[in-house]
Amino acid sequence: MSAKKNILVSVVGPTAVGKTSFAIGLANNFKTEILSADSRQFYKELKIGTAKPDQSELAAAKHHFIDSHSIEEYYNVGQFEADSLKLLDELFERYQTVVMVGGSGLFFKAVWEGFDAMPEVDLKLRNQLNTEFQANGLEPLLKELEKNDRAYFEEVDRQNHQRVIRALEVTRSTGKPFSLFRKGQKPKDRPFDMIKIGLEMERELLFDRINQRMDVMIDQGLFEEAEKLLPFKSHNALQTVGYSEIFGYLEGRYDKEEAIRLLKRNSRRYAKRQMTWFKKDSDVIWIHPNDLDQAIQMIQNRLDA
Repeated sequence: MSAKKNILVSVVGPTAVGKTSFAIGLANNFKTEILSADSRQFYKELKIGTAKPDQSELAAAKHHFIDSHSIEEYYNVGQFEADSLKLLDELFERYQTVVMVGGSGLFFKAVWEGFDAMPEVDLKLRNQLNTEFQANGLEPLLKELEKNDRAYFEEVDRQNHQRVIRALEVTRSTGKPFSLFRKGQKPKDRPFDMIKIGLEMERELLFDRINQRMDVMIDQGLFEEAEKLLPFKSHNALQTVGYSEIFGYLEGRYDKEEAIRLLKRNSRRYAKRQMTWFKKDSDVIWIHPNDLDQAIQMIQNRLDA
């Protein structure tokens, strides 16, 4: 009889849908541990705006990649891929099932199938591009991308400044188009099986949850946290929903009421983008966050097969 293969169970979905409690339920049932695949929860300085698991949740199941780095460190998706695969090798020595949870599609993709090799980029160049974006907006950067890499310009999400900046980092540092390094390699083989579970609920209910969560974050001190992080605003992790809106307020571009409106609106838009990303993957099995027992049975059936 062949040995049973280990299983990585990924829990994905939009912000505020209930991924953390769902993942803890799975981890407790299968007596295993959790990897966070959230591009901002790594950073110990980002407490409130990243919706990290609270102390009781962290105590309920062991989590990895929560508060593992400082905002002053450079940490990218390629490093996360290497670190995660190394950790999974260790965890699968003790557990047949490991849970990975989060909402950052690129970080899941890194673990699921890997990326084309990309050149290293100087952090100063990234900071320079972020400064240009803050000062002049996205349009000049899009024009530069169109001129130097028409192929990637045609396919990139032109509202996602992080993708545009990432492409220009490579183009400026190498003198070659970003698309040249995206060879479309086949997914890398992984030494474990995978089950991908997506959580979804009725849109209006999700949007209500997002609005309520933002109110809670504000009460907990989100504006004060953002003010302390203002010196690091060019960092990629802070060029995102939950912080950039407050930076605009702190810099006098609009009042606090408008900042709160933008926080809620942009969080809802972010949730829609997350769903669009994960819905593209036909391997994701979509269920309601209340259907934990269904997910447990599905995983157990795979283990017993």
